[in-house]
Amino acid sequence: MAHQIARLRVELLHIEPTIWRRVKVSLTTNLRALHELIQGVMPWENYHLYQFTVGQRDYGEPSPEDAAWGHKVYHAKNMRLETLVGRGVADFEYTYDFGDNWQHRVVIEHVGVADPDVDYPLYLGGERTAPPEDVGGPPGFFDFVEAMANSRHPAHKDMIRWYGRPFNPRDFGESAVATTVRDIAAKRKVAMLAFERSQQTR
Repeated sequence: MAHQIARLRVELLHIEPTIWRRVKVSLTTNLRALHELIQGVMPWENYHLYQFTVGQRDYGEPSPEDAAWGHKVYHAKNMRLETLVGRGVADFEYTYDFGDNWQHRVVIEHVGVADPDVDYPLYLGGERTAPPEDVGGPPGFFDFVEAMANSRHPAHKDMIRWYGRPFNPRDFGESAVATTVRDIAAKRKVAMLAFERSQQTR
């Protein structure tokens, strides 16, 4: 059977104008790998915990503390996109950093046959710059953007110093994001070839 891929749109919720990215990924991709991809395309810096919510189930990195809170978390590495597609899932939620609580909607826009000449994942496009780490969630980000855009704002200098550079809400470094995704694809290709060789030598 031909290898299949999904086109995904990842949208950061509770922020206007909308911050979004679009990628193509193999249906064999598990949710832990998808987490790493989302980190690369937004880009976030993978400092904090994450969680996918699909229906009534949460997927992430289970901790002994989860049981103490009565919260069941399933291993993200054990759930693949092909399983979700097979169950008819059209979209699900990804949350990064439980303090700032960055909630994303992941939409499975299309499933099709992969191009054999393309290494996946593949970056397709996006708009606007994601918030910096630890800015304080959507309310903190709104305050940050306002201060950064106005040189007379009382917090402008402090925010410039904290962020380390001017903030451009539109230019999110798309070429660097595309390069990051190509690097992820190259590493996964090497890992897959190594796995296939190990299977052949058994």
